[in-house]
Amino acid sequence: MDTSSRVRDGSPIVATAVAIGLAIFGIAATQLTTLPAFLLDPALITSPGDASITARTALMVLNFLGFALAGGIYLAATDRGWSYVDWRMPTGRGWIYVLVGIVGSIAFYFLVSILVQLLSLPTTDNQVMEYVAGDQTMILVMILIVFFFNAPAEEFLFRNVIQKRLYDAFTRMQAVVVASLIFALVHIPAYLAASGDLLSIGPDALFATTVSLAVVFGGSLIFGYLYAKTDNLVVPTAAHAAFNAFQFGLLYLALEFGLEVEDPAQSVVADLVFVLS
Repeated sequence: MDTSSRVRDGSPIVATAVAIGLAIFGIAATQLTTLPAFLLDPALITSPGDASITARTALMVLNFLGFALAGGIYLAATDRGWSYVDWRMPTGRGWIYVLVGIVGSIAFYFLVSILVQLLSLPTTDNQVMEYVAGDQTMILVMILIVFFFNAPAEEFLFRNVIQKRLYDAFTRMQAVVVASLIFALVHIPAYLAASGDLLSIGPDALFATTVSLAVVFGGSLIFGYLYAKTDNLVVPTAAHAAFNAFQFGLLYLALEFGLEVEDPAQSVVADLVFVLS
């Protein structure tokens, strides 16, 4: 039943606090799950682009498994169980929403690109680009990762767990906004870290980070809306994966044909990695 049509009995403050706590828990979990990758190749710490593809792939996969682990622990601890997970094959209507999500996210991406160029707005890179390092093979690997690990793990934690938990205290559209805001804010460390020394970040870097976070927030609204309308995790996951794969595909083609790559939404190789330290 649509949460907007029934009485909500949860506290907005408590629900928001739980949602923020789950996001932080997800980030903390990735710090533990990615440790084997750093042990496999210490170059990931000092010069990520020089690390082996095996190590970089392991890092990305383990990072997203951390999000899934955090969500799974929450479901187990609250006795919600796996029946709480809205994972099922979409109906015809569901696939229409997937298509709308893909088209909408790509249109949003290009709209932002145009605005950033016209207004000469700065953006900052997400740390994930340090691990891709202009390596075409790694880009192809990342396309597989977004389909099998990135999109499923992020949508599970931020949509099926966090956004759904917010339904107890907010209308569905309010929950989409709050979950998307949390989703954007947890990117702050990754964007600031990519800007340079965290102790010497100036106003320009902070402004560039704000622009990039606004883009992440907008993209998250699209995927959150898809989940709110369908109650099916497969729908936003499929749209999210296709969108990220599209972005990596553009990057691959740019490198393949030696094009100047100036991606106005730079770091928005959508919400790929939050905190990789």
